[in-house]
Amino acid sequence: MKTGKILAGILSGAALGAVAGLLFAPKKGSETRKNIADKGNEYMYGAKSKYNDLSDNLSHRYDSVKSKIKGKSKELQTEMDGDDKIIY
Repeated sequence: MKTGKILAGILSGAALGAVAGLLFAPKKGSETRKNIADKGNEYMYGAKSKYNDLSDNLSHRYDSVKSKIKGKSKELQTEMDGDDKIIY
């Protein structure tokens, strides 16, 4: 069986389970919709927070590598400044 079919089966089973849970829930529809909206907002906030953390981390790493490369470039340039005056 292909992985796509297994994943589709799992997702459709989860969706059917969620629908069945909502239909047989002892709460009012308005309470259920509010809970769903609140959970959705929590997940979105969490995803945004993780994305921002990842973005900041990558930005800091990029800046660090960039400054190291600039430093090494300057070192090489100063080392090579005297090499253009070769005596034969």
